[in-house]
Amino acid sequence: MKIEWDYSSLVSGDLDKQIVKEKMVIREKVDAFVSKWKGRTDYLESPRILRGALDELEDLMANYGTSGNVGHYLWLRKMKDQTDEEIKAKFELINQFDEEMSNSLVFFGLSLREINKEKQKEVLESSDLIKYKHYLERVFRRADFMLSEEVEKVLNLKSGPSYSSWISMLSELLSKEEREVWTGEKKEVKGFSEILGLLVSSDSKITDSCGEAINDILEDRADLAVAQINAILKDKKVDDELRGYSRPDEARIVSDDVDFAFVDELLEVVSSRFNISRRFYELKAKLLGKEKLKYYERVVDYGEVSREIKYEEAVEIVYSAFCKMDNEFGEIFGKFVRDGNVDVYPAKGKGQGAFCSWGLKIHPINIFLNYMNSISDVSTLAHESGHGINNELMKRNISLDFGVPMAVAEVASNFAEGVVFEDLLSRVESDEERLVMMVSKIGDDLSSISRQVACYLFEEELHDRFREEGNLSKEVIGEIFHKNMKAYMGDFVEHPDSSYNWWVYWPHIRDYFYVYSYASGCLIANAMISKYKEDSRFALKVKEFLSFGKSLSPKDSFGFLGIKLDEKFWNEGLDNIEKLLNETWRLAEKLGKI
Repeated sequence: MKIEWDYSSLVSGDLDKQIVKEKMVIREKVDAFVSKWKGRTDYLESPRILRGALDELEDLMANYGTSGNVGHYLWLRKMKDQTDEEIKAKFELINQFDEEMSNSLVFFGLSLREINKEKQKEVLESSDLIKYKHYLERVFRRADFMLSEEVEKVLNLKSGPSYSSWISMLSELLSKEEREVWTGEKKEVKGFSEILGLLVSSDSKITDSCGEAINDILEDRADLAVAQINAILKDKKVDDELRGYSRPDEARIVSDDVDFAFVDELLEVVSSRFNISRRFYELKAKLLGKEKLKYYERVVDYGEVSREIKYEEAVEIVYSAFCKMDNEFGEIFGKFVRDGNVDVYPAKGKGQGAFCSWGLKIHPINIFLNYMNSISDVSTLAHESGHGINNELMKRNISLDFGVPMAVAEVASNFAEGVVFEDLLSRVESDEERLVMMVSKIGDDLSSISRQVACYLFEEELHDRFREEGNLSKEVIGEIFHKNMKAYMGDFVEHPDSSYNWWVYWPHIRDYFYVYSYASGCLIANAMISKYKEDSRFALKVKEFLSFGKSLSPKDSFGFLGIKLDEKFWNEGLDNIEKLLNETWRLAEKLGKI
């Protein structure tokens, strides 16, 4: 069992020589494609010739991409240690090369928009283009928002200094932050991601110490974060106006292959039922013997679930649950653990949170954790491994369909997390243990649903206010954040002035309008788990669903599972969570816990 990433499948020997060699090969491949196809129009008229062009593009993207093995390697190294200046410099250079190669290929997607609507129908119905059908559907949908080749190239080049560099700067500065905090037996100096991880502790001395440290760090970095957020809000506004998007989240909706109704109905239903999350925090405050929860106590583990669960035990728990569902799920997870695809523990300079990363189909799947031995960390391992299994199964598709719309991505992760929870719940032997598990499950679900919808609404207001008023002050941003967080948390969570800064470190706010996918993913995954519990053979359909990637639209993918997404579906999902909350409340009363 390896606990750090193994890079041997990406790089070997002298890194600088490999960078030079890969760049040379990629440039040759890209130049050959450009030389053969740029300036031609015959592939816009003939599906057979278009098939030839797409086959060559597919080979390029499958085996080389625009930054190769070294690009993926350097990005992983950068995330693992954001203080390594040498790696940052090499990554910046390969990123510039990536932009150059991507710009060389811009012409092809732009040329496809010249196919008129009538001809598009013929192209999509052609037997020569069956395997590229949904790729072309996505290209045609984006065509309305594409600009000239020269403008597209400029936008690609300016995205680094006007967006990505701002994001990296704050992330890297936070990763370097350290404070002395109480860890149980003594005070120790811990990094930012480690301090965040300690907030789940049921020891109030630890959580108070860590909460105060986080408040201090965020206050120190708030002015910089305000400058950052205003800069990228301006950048987004400029891009949207140039492309003709009708509202700030339309780029996300088009990119994710969904429509306004999908997102708007979800937001409306969930926000209209924030009373569920407010009641949960009331229950949690009572269970913890508090009149109100401190802002940072929302994530505190309740009961015996707060015992330490070492990583090795977590691996056994997740592996066992996955194997019960489907042997291949367990085999894929086991390979991740054995082959060094999981980077487990927090460290100075390491980025915060958790994610699953992939590059090309030929690259390994990489899972990034900040494991701190809590039950929530077990859930996170299951969650990110769900993404990993999804990505591994998607490798059966063509490279142009390798990837997953956000509306689908968080379904795989939440489904995996839910399967592990159900397995753990089946092992409990007392009502006390059951209560602990139920509180944990509801808390996780509402963090994925209510909290993320509140975040989306915060983002909407942030973008709208910026476009109406211009530069936003720290106080205005804090007020918008406070209003939306309080809406879902309610009166049983304290909201002191320090909590108005907690948007500062939330990375998804910068990945515009991403977070709806957590809410939809959790509700859809819960429905899938119910189907699986009714008939274990449903796991076979889930496996096929997870292999679709971008070859089908989210609507068609969910239709394959027999799921129709509308207000009725979202409400039924929330009904089930409310039912579980009522059961949990009654059990707590029965046990004399409240």
